[in-house]
Amino acid sequence: MTAPRATAVTIGGETPLSALLLKPAKARACYVFAHGAGAGMSHIFMEQVATGLYARGIATLRYQFPFMEKGSKRPDSPAVAQTAVRAAVAEAARRCRGCPLIAGGKSFGGRMTSQAQALLPLEAVQGLAFLGFPLHPSGKPSVTRAEHLAEIEIPMLFIQGTRDKLAEPGLLGPVVQGLASIATLHWIEQADHGFHVPARFGRSDGEVMTELLDGFANWLESRAKSRAVLVRA
Repeated sequence: MTAPRATAVTIGGETPLSALLLKPAKARACYVFAHGAGAGMSHIFMEQVATGLYARGIATLRYQFPFMEKGSKRPDSPAVAQTAVRAAVAEAARRCRGCPLIAGGKSFGGRMTSQAQALLPLEAVQGLAFLGFPLHPSGKPSVTRAEHLAEIEIPMLFIQGTRDKLAEPGLLGPVVQGLASIATLHWIEQADHGFHVPARFGRSDGEVMTELLDGFANWLESRAKSRAVLVRA
């Protein structure tokens, strides 16, 4: 497999943000893939998703949010994060011309992407994919973080662990159901927010990752067939 290509995401006159592009020769789509609040674009989870999607013919553009680039532990404000999302989408469009774009990410990165889309549709983005959508803080169940999702008019995929303490199944399920056919929810049994399943359930992290990646690829393919997302053959 080809190594990721280092690139950059430029926001106006500010210092460019680091990014990594991993693109198959004949990519079916490109996933603009944002990291979570606790780890950057090179975290093992991010790498495994990127390489796994590459093997399934899907390109990825991973990028750093400004706070992570600076080495800060405090996530950016929504406005700053959303500006980074838009810049990353624009970079992906330049690097993967003619390739359908899917945007989203892990936890915080997915939520910031959804907020950006709800405020003003991301140019050329045909769908959103969330890997562990953070519906609420741990121990504080609520659905207020999902209110903006009703403003989104493109297909959405939620891949979620049933033991995720940041998204109680009894809350996230009805939220996604309320979005009707535009949204798809793929539960990974016994997985937590980091998509780890306790050993007592007999599933390795590799098996869980395969389910996650196949779920993503199958959603993309099903949307292509329904013409909700036009994926290049």
